[in-house]
Amino acid sequence: MRSIWKGAITFGLVNVPVKVYSATEDHDVELHQVHDADGGRIRYQRRCEVCGNVVDYAHIDKAFTDGDKTVVITDADLKSLPEERSREIDVVEFVPSDQLDPIMFDRSYFLEPDGSSPKAYVLLRRTLEQTDRTAIVHFALRQKTRLAALRVRDGVLMLQTLLWDDEVRVAEFPALEQTVKISDRELDLSAALVDSFAADFTPGDYTDEYQAQLRRLIEEKLEKGDAIDTEATFGKTDEEAGGGEVLDLMEALRRSVDRSRSGGASAKTAGSKTAGSKTAASKQAATKPAAKTAASKKKTTAKADAEPARKKTKKTPTAPPDETTEVRREA
Repeated sequence: MRSIWKGAITFGLVNVPVKVYSATEDHDVELHQVHDADGGRIRYQRRCEVCGNVVDYAHIDKAFTDGDKTVVITDADLKSLPEERSREIDVVEFVPSDQLDPIMFDRSYFLEPDGSSPKAYVLLRRTLEQTDRTAIVHFALRQKTRLAALRVRDGVLMLQTLLWDDEVRVAEFPALEQTVKISDRELDLSAALVDSFAADFTPGDYTDEYQAQLRRLIEEKLEKGDAIDTEATFGKTDEEAGGGEVLDLMEALRRSVDRSRSGGASAKTAGSKTAGSKTAASKQAATKPAAKTAASKKKTTAKADAEPARKKTKKTPTAPPDETTEVRREA
């Protein structure tokens, strides 16, 4: 596995440097579109509606359109946002694990300790196990602010991003508002049917039959020689850098507890409900990505200056990856 992000879990004055890995992967056979007459690859070109030219990714920005006005937002604009620059996974509060509704879970990520010592990582893991609580955390990843649950799975800290409250729909079905009578006999028979199917859930007992059949179909075609030579497109996952170092763990714990006790209820409210609040130690950890942002701006400027020279030597624009591959890369 390759890490997709680096940062630090922060609670109180304690920093836990971590690397973030996708905990799940898609097992579907990747298919793309071809011309039925000759098997030629069908690719989608991103063409500008103003100049008519095919535009490569280096010159594509995002924009928001509202009526007659369009606001262009560059990568530099996005990286200038405080939330985007932050490499901190801020613990907002610790809640009972059974209070989390599974419908809110989105994506899952494994966290690996990053640094010379995993002591702070192990301490946080054991604390969550002992208290039977889940940490609600707030962080920014891939130009989005995330709310997530931090919990332990098989001895590893795991982040599960959560949907925001307004992203969960309310189910309102008129048919369920009708009065329906269920007899005791019907309930008994239904319960007996459930008992006949009762078992312990073992994920390994189930397989995706459609994907298995699709793979067998592809293998049979290859064995029969029913195939043509084509170019394969592969994507790479960029690894981002960041994070902080753990300094004097015991002292950080002691000061955090003292500050929490002396602050009272008002300090708890300000610390747990305001996700954007930072400690002095947290601000120091956030200055490193800011320096990196400046370097990335220089690199982007140099790349833009070199673009005209490349256009003179190569008239035909490079065809961008097909839509299917790009969707997987962004996911």
